[in-house]
Amino acid sequence: MSKSFDVARERALPAPVLGRAGVPYRLAEIRLAWRNMWRNWRRTTIAVIAIVLGLILLLFMDGLIAGSDQAIFGNAVRLYGGNIQIHAVGFREKATRLPMLPLENADLVVQTARAQPQVTFAAKRINTVGMVSSREGTYAVAITGVEPTVEASYSLQAEHIAEGRYLLPDDGDAVVIGRALADLLQVGVGDRITLVGKSLSGTMRQRTMTIVGIYDLGMAEAEKLSVFITLEEAQTLYNLRDRVTEVTIGLQKVGQEQEVVAALRRAFPELEVDSWATLRPELRQTMDIKAAVSSFFAFTVILIAAIGILNLMLMAVFERTREMGVLAAIGMKGRQIMTLFLWEGTLIGVVGAVVGCGLGTLVLVALNQMGGLDFSFASGMGEIGALMATRIYFSFSLPGILSRGLMVAIIAALAALYPAWQAARQEPARALHHL
Repeated sequence: MSKSFDVARERALPAPVLGRAGVPYRLAEIRLAWRNMWRNWRRTTIAVIAIVLGLILLLFMDGLIAGSDQAIFGNAVRLYGGNIQIHAVGFREKATRLPMLPLENADLVVQTARAQPQVTFAAKRINTVGMVSSREGTYAVAITGVEPTVEASYSLQAEHIAEGRYLLPDDGDAVVIGRALADLLQVGVGDRITLVGKSLSGTMRQRTMTIVGIYDLGMAEAEKLSVFITLEEAQTLYNLRDRVTEVTIGLQKVGQEQEVVAALRRAFPELEVDSWATLRPELRQTMDIKAAVSSFFAFTVILIAAIGILNLMLMAVFERTREMGVLAAIGMKGRQIMTLFLWEGTLIGVVGAVVGCGLGTLVLVALNQMGGLDFSFASGMGEIGALMATRIYFSFSLPGILSRGLMVAIIAALAALYPAWQAARQEPARALHHL
């Protein structure tokens, strides 16, 4: 009782001691709230721990979700040829049919793209539709001519060669196909298949090719649809000489496309510059759905933390009913009592947010240094599992961590609002006789 009375007496000091208004007055309120907060250090510690654990869990989820997005959608973008693709005018309208539209100034486009700091690679390609056949049957495919030396380090197909090897610059009649297509054709490395593709003039050009590699992505549909030959071979076969039909660009991270697309559109207004979000809207929809589900789980974690803080603040109000009666009896107004409790809730939230952000960051950094999380068990769980890397690294940024900490501090202050209002409504006489 003596400590409570001393604190109350300090709060009731004449206005000149605390300051009539402005910063000195507010500082006195904050100092008093800070002292009250640590008078029952066990209760405050429990509240802070609850906030810290909730924030660490929230940062863990954010980092894991962002890391899995980079793994899944990053690999999906690699599967389809890059974050950004540049074509001649008219391609976008007929993109699903892979029109043979030569791209002018391809070398200049590649040089300009590589000058962007976010770009990891820029490569020339030829894409056309065609068919591949063996004695077992004929199947429609997309034929892609690539620069092996440029794409070998980026291509998802090159990374997942299961038999044989990837293309080499001096390969002539060589082709790399998918596992599912090889099974349909009943062929293997070293076997010959017939490749038919549409040339620039619209005629179909045919050539017998040797299979030098088979890639296995764990996605049968993707493996059936795409075959790869060298860019030089495609230029010869489809009457394009030194020309190409697209420039494909890879970026450091999914999500950096908008800035690079804007820069390239300014540099080449006569060309069509598109990101994967434009050319592959189904990926954008999948990403949006995943983001919505992730936001729901994040909201659930925040709600649980807020309910915990609210419960702790209500307990604090009921435990200190007599103290509030003393404060009211010596002249403190209900509004002032409410402000005092609001400051206490805010300070608890701030302390929890600071500690939680620090510990949460250390946890994520430590997990990344230990090699991330092992997700190899997901490799056989459909297309999403196939696109997910065997190890997921947590993705986080300082602004993102600070925004989560600020949000938790605000929630703690709002959670203290109702208990503070309850404290302000206490009748002094009844509060003084509360047991």
